[in-house]
Amino acid sequence: MLRDDVLVIVLAGGAGERLAPLTRDRAKPAVYFGGPYRIIDFVLSNCINSGLRHVFIATQYKSLSLNRHIRQGWTVVSEELGEFIEILPPQKRVGEQWYQGTADAVYQNLYSIIREAPKFVVVLAGDHVYKMDYQKMLRFHQDMAADVTLAAIEVPIEDGRRFGVVAVDEQDKVTAFMEKPLNPPAMPGQPHLALASMGIYVFNSDVLVRALEEDAAKDDSQHDFGKNIIPALIGQGRTFAYPFYDENKKAAKYWRDIGTLDAYYDAQMDLCHINPEFNMYDPEWPLRTYMPQAPPAKFVFAEDWRRGEAQDSLISQGCIVSGSRIHGSILCPNVRVHSFCSIEQAILMPGVKVGRHARIRKAIIDRDVDIPRGATIGFNAEEDRRRHTVSENGVVVVALGEDPSVAPITEEALRLEAEADRRG
Repeated sequence: MLRDDVLVIVLAGGAGERLAPLTRDRAKPAVYFGGPYRIIDFVLSNCINSGLRHVFIATQYKSLSLNRHIRQGWTVVSEELGEFIEILPPQKRVGEQWYQGTADAVYQNLYSIIREAPKFVVVLAGDHVYKMDYQKMLRFHQDMAADVTLAAIEVPIEDGRRFGVVAVDEQDKVTAFMEKPLNPPAMPGQPHLALASMGIYVFNSDVLVRALEEDAAKDDSQHDFGKNIIPALIGQGRTFAYPFYDENKKAAKYWRDIGTLDAYYDAQMDLCHINPEFNMYDPEWPLRTYMPQAPPAKFVFAEDWRRGEAQDSLISQGCIVSGSRIHGSILCPNVRVHSFCSIEQAILMPGVKVGRHARIRKAIIDRDVDIPRGATIGFNAEEDRRRHTVSENGVVVVALGEDPSVAPITEEALRLEAEADRRG
C-alpha cells in the first residue's frame, strides 16, 4: 500500500471536562503524561512508526498549548516529499457552528480531505495511550475488501457496559454496534469476552464522504461516529472489526482511555513500577515528543539527614532534587525540589517549584505551581477538599493560583535547616 493513499485525521478537539482542572487552560490531548510527553504524542508516534505521514489534527477547545507543542515537537516530516502534520481548527466552511460531534469535526473539514484525494482515511482519537501499527489494520481492511474497518479490543463482558460494543460473526464482519449496552454481546466462541470499539476507524474515502454528507442532513443526529455513522453503515456495506494487535509486547494488551483524573493518575503511577504495563523503553517503537533544551536531571546533597534521591520514579531533564526524597513519582521537565521535602506517589508537571519542608502525597501538581515552604498536600482529606480538587479515589489536584495548607515547622527541622545553611 502506498502511504500517499492514506490520510490520517486525529480528533483532538474534545473539552475533557472529566480531567478538570488539568484541562482548565489546555486541551485534553495536550495534558502531560509520563514526564516530558503529552497525551497526543502516543497516537502521533503510532502514525510515524506506521509510516503514515499525511496527518491532519482537528482541534477546537483551548488549543494554544497543543498547537505550540505540535509546532515545536512534530517537525519530523518532510514538506519537500509532500508529508505534513497540520493543525485543522474549526473553519466553518459548511456552517457557523463549532464541531457538534466527532463525525461533524471530520465533515467540517471535507474540503481539506477531498483536496488530498486519499484512497483511505484513518480516523483516530487524540487522547488515548497505546501502541499500534496502523499499516496492519490497513492491510486487513484491504484483504477483507471492506468499506469500513474499526479496531476492537477484547474486554471482560461485564466491562462492556462502559464502551461501544461490536457484535461480529465468525469472519469478523460487524453485525451490530451498541453504545454502552446493558447486556453486551459476547464474542463468537468466547462467552466471557466482548469486543469494545477503540475509536479507531479506516474508511474508503468515498464511503466516508457519502456517510458524512448523509449524516449532516439529519437534524436528529448527534453527528458521532460511534452513535451514528458506524450503526448507519452496518448492513449497507462491508463493515469489519479488526482485532487489536498490540505493539507494546506485554502479556496483556494495553489501551487506555485516560478520561478521568483517577484513570490518568493510575496509568502514570504504573509507569513507576519495576515492570510497568506500558513499555516506554522499546527502541523498536520510539515515542517522540518535544524535548525542551534543558540540562540533565541533578540530585544534590548526600548527608544522612539531607540527601537528594529518587526511587521507583521518572525524573525528566532539567529537574533539580536538592536534599529531598522522591518515591514512586513522576517529575516533568524543569521541576525544582528544595531541601527537606518528601514527595510520594505524585505527579509534578513542568516548572513546579517545591519549597523546603513540603510534604506531598498522592497528588498531581499542575504546571508552574509554586508549593510554599512547609506545605502539606495529601495528608488531611478535609483540608485538601476545601482548597483543591480531589478525585473519587482521593487524588489531590493542585492548580495554579491555589494555596496549599502550610504546617508548622518543628524546631528539629529548623535546626537541621540552619546546620545545612551553615555548611552551604
